[in-house]
Amino acid sequence: MADRNGKSGYDDVLDQARDLIRDADSAGEEYSLEEILAEYGGGTERQLLRDAVPEETAPEETVPAEPEGEPAAEDTVPLPELKPARKAPEPPRKPSPPPKKEPEIPPPPRPLTMEEMVGRTVDQVMEEQAAAAPAKPRRWLFSRRPVEETEELPPPPEPEEEEPEEEPIGPEPPLDEAASEARRAEKKRREMLPAAWCVTALLAGLLAADSRGVEIPAWTGDTRLQTIVFLAALALVNLCCRGVFARGFRLLARRRCSAELVTSLAALVTAGDCAAGLLLPGRTAAQPYALPVCAALCCAQWGLVLREKGLYDAYRAAAITTEPPYLVTDLPQGTGKQRGRVEGFYQDSVADDLSQKWQTALLPVILVGTLVFGGLTSLGKGRGADFLLCWSAVLAASASLALPLSWSLPWSRLSAQLQKSGCALAGWGGAAAISRRRTMVLTDLDLFPPGSVQLNGIKVYGEKVPHAVSYAASLVRAAGSGLERLFDELLRSEGGHYRELSDFSFYEEGGCSAVIRGESVLLGTAPFLRKMDVRLPGNLNLQTGLYLAVDRQLVAVFAVKYKPPENVDWALRMLRRSRITPILASRDPNITPALLKRKFSRAVKVEYPPLAARLALSELEQGRGRPRALLLREGLLPYAETVAGAHRLRRGVSLCTQLSLLGSGAGMLLAYYLCSAEALALMTPLMLLAFQLLWLLPVVLLTAWTVRY
Repeated sequence: MADRNGKSGYDDVLDQARDLIRDADSAGEEYSLEEILAEYGGGTERQLLRDAVPEETAPEETVPAEPEGEPAAEDTVPLPELKPARKAPEPPRKPSPPPKKEPEIPPPPRPLTMEEMVGRTVDQVMEEQAAAAPAKPRRWLFSRRPVEETEELPPPPEPEEEEPEEEPIGPEPPLDEAASEARRAEKKRREMLPAAWCVTALLAGLLAADSRGVEIPAWTGDTRLQTIVFLAALALVNLCCRGVFARGFRLLARRRCSAELVTSLAALVTAGDCAAGLLLPGRTAAQPYALPVCAALCCAQWGLVLREKGLYDAYRAAAITTEPPYLVTDLPQGTGKQRGRVEGFYQDSVADDLSQKWQTALLPVILVGTLVFGGLTSLGKGRGADFLLCWSAVLAASASLALPLSWSLPWSRLSAQLQKSGCALAGWGGAAAISRRRTMVLTDLDLFPPGSVQLNGIKVYGEKVPHAVSYAASLVRAAGSGLERLFDELLRSEGGHYRELSDFSFYEEGGCSAVIRGESVLLGTAPFLRKMDVRLPGNLNLQTGLYLAVDRQLVAVFAVKYKPPENVDWALRMLRRSRITPILASRDPNITPALLKRKFSRAVKVEYPPLAARLALSELEQGRGRPRALLLREGLLPYAETVAGAHRLRRGVSLCTQLSLLGSGAGMLLAYYLCSAEALALMTPLMLLAFQLLWLLPVVLLTAWTVRY
């Protein structure tokens, strides 16, 4: 390291070496560098040489001598340049001394640059500072974290997440057998339902007449006879609706709590209360709540019938063919239409619906609440004989009539409507998957199916028609647009044939290009060809025409006319009312949002992604997704009905379930209040039935809204 006067640590050594060389030259004798260092080199010089020599011994090199009077360089500190080493001659006057064994001398030091010397000095200073005692850390407001080196190399890029694998599909029965089984279950559960409704209606009529003051012989005023009639009616309804008990306890074995379980428990407790009214004299003289419980059993049985009816309609439509034309599946971008198979449709159709999931989460709380409230209003007040009466009252108020119908009623109505349109929805599993996003992918054939696109004429410029049609048809087929069928028919009528092409490319401006027989061929709209430096005649004014150019020369013009189908216009309006945004994945350069606004309603709003995204979405039509729904008819209308129906079904079931659970909780609290106030006269069985029917009305209205889109 150089000092302030510009001298380095080697300057003294170099000065001594120069003096020795000067003396040797004046004496006429020549000595080598090794001899000089061996004779005069002191501890300091050897220490400097030892520090400058690297670990591995470098080969000996001769250093040229430096001419006198030439100053050393400032940025480097080389050793003095010496003449080639030669053996010194023996002095003539003195005899030569005996040869001595000379010690091994390290090779000359490597020249050091100024940067290396500065770097070493800085490193040494930093090591000394690090070894010094650390300063006393500051506390409280004056505390500060020690400075750490935060500059790090960027981490390696994380591997791209792999797409989740498809859900495993287990063994499934054939859909025709599933349809037959659903039909048998529906008939079996529907057989005794009219009898249960008749018994419930007869019981309601007797209580209504009694509340109006109408005297009925052998009925009015006879409490014991009324209790026997209530018990008999309840037993008959239980027998007719035994499917409710079977489903409730079967779901309980699967650790599911359902509305059927609450209704079954209410029926058993009410039957016990009727028996207690006949056997226990200390029971309060109040009518058993058999009427609302019978109505709840009938609604629960009706819900089972509607559930099987919806499955039957879906399976019957899906069993028409093993390879449906299209299936509706869920994509990351939204809902898509693909060609595929029906495996997995059955599993989605039998999956637990949203209402069942909510019931499993909340009904245990309601059941425990009914038991606690029943005990507080009876045993807590020293009326042990009224325990079953109070518990049955709270249970009857909690057994909502709407809860068993919150899923089955909208599902059966929608399934029947879709079956008429040639569609089949895979139950709640399919509806939930389809309605995750409010977008759906539309292709060329969805908007303009075969027959809605016509060719108005062809104009050729210096080329034969078959040759031009062959080039255009080859490019259209490679592009995979909806015009393929139209140009295929034109190719056959003109006697042309498809050509082999290479270097096929799409362009964002609305066209494609390829190389055919060594010629560069362009096909697209007029703005596309103008951007590709192709001159077009000024008298051409086609908004939906296709232009063909070969080697930058216009060859042919195809006038294409798009006729909007009425059902497509209706489907686009339906999607707009349902707030579903279509994603336009078109390969035809003419099909743009501007064309849709000219041909269809101006209020139509579509999402028009870039070219790469459109091509990727249109290629997904050949995928193999899970069948959330099946389409057995061509066109956009069945597709739109399925997607809009799935969205409305999900929304409707969610609202129905929330209202039903709210009504169940409100009934439980109301019954607890009246029982604790010993005001059972204000909560007669007929009034409790009216309360339950009021909560059933919103479910019926929401069901009608679900299928009206």
